[in-house]
Amino acid sequence: MAASVACAGFFFDAEPVRYPSLPALDACALCTKPLARDSDIFMYRGDTPFCSEECRYEQMQLDAIRARQAARSAGRRQQYSQRTEAPRGHQEPRKVSVVTS
Repeated sequence: MAASVACAGFFFDAEPVRYPSLPALDACALCTKPLARDSDIFMYRGDTPFCSEECRYEQMQLDAIRARQAARSAGRRQQYSQRTEAPRGHQEPRKVSVVTS
C-alpha cells in the first residue's frame, strides 16, 4: 500500500499524458526563468505561463507583430493571385468594325 502512495505522488507531478502539447507551469515561456510554486504566474492565451507582466507584455507584442506580418503576407498573395488570374466571365474588349450602308 505504501508503494501506491509513492506512485500516486509521482503521477500527479508528471505532465498529463493526454495533453503533451500544453506548456508546463515550471518556467516562463519567454525568458525560461524557473517559476516557484509560491510565486505569481502571469498567464496569456489561457495556458502560457510568464514570470512577470513585462514578459507577458513582450510576448503579446511579438504576437501582434507576427499577426500583422501574416496579414500583410496574405494580402500580397491575394493581390498577386488577382493580377495573374483573369476574372471569370470577364472578356477582354475587342475592336469591332461597323459597316454602314
